[in-house]
Amino acid sequence: PSSPIHTMLQVNIGGEASKSGVVPEDAFPLADAIIRDCPDVNLCGLMTLPPKDNDPTRWFTRLASLRDELQQRLGVPFTELSMGMSGDLEEAIACGSTMVRVGTAIFGPRPE
Repeated sequence: PSSPIHTMLQVNIGGEASKSGVVPEDAFPLADAIIRDCPDVNLCGLMTLPPKDNDPTRWFTRLASLRDELQQRLGVPFTELSMGMSGDLEEAIACGSTMVRVGTAIFGPRPE
């Protein structure tokens, strides 16, 4: 038997048309369907790319709260919370991020 695929649900926390992901209001029914109907998928957390903002903490806090609500309603642990990038990793970690994307800090900015 194969191992389940570990995956996260991408949430469009800011409702931006330019970003992918489920809107927060639809996260519960989608997560519930994945857990119930997809035995080869281990939904282990949430991820987001928040809007560019002077205060990313508000977006990170919203995603962490959504994760907490989903865990309680679904009765399953979501151990991963992927949010934050090179410019806001401290804020993301303070809000509970378990994964940050730090490519710019390592490799520098992308060429234009």
